[in-house]
Amino acid sequence: MKTTFKEENNEYVMYFEGRLDTSSAPQVQQDVQPLIDSTGHDIVLDCTQMQYISSSGLRIFLSILKSAKADGQHVYIRGLNNDLRQVFTMTGFITLFEFK
Repeated sequence: MKTTFKEENNEYVMYFEGRLDTSSAPQVQQDVQPLIDSTGHDIVLDCTQMQYISSSGLRIFLSILKSAKADGQHVYIRGLNNDLRQVFTMTGFITLFEFK
């Protein structure tokens, strides 16, 4: 799993590339810590190049969302492929996030 953090249009954007599974989750958790600690910017989780997400990955996304909402920020997800969208739908996460 490769992650890339950028600031674009007054938003923090994290790009995910590859598989966000149990083996990659600890490193990704460290990579997204700046998003969890951030304030004052909305967050975009770009999943255009993500191939898979496990429950460990979903927990990371949820921790970003909880932290952001507590600070009045929005979290948007963009670029979900059909397989990822199905995971978000089956788990109910589709109703928790905003999509671009």
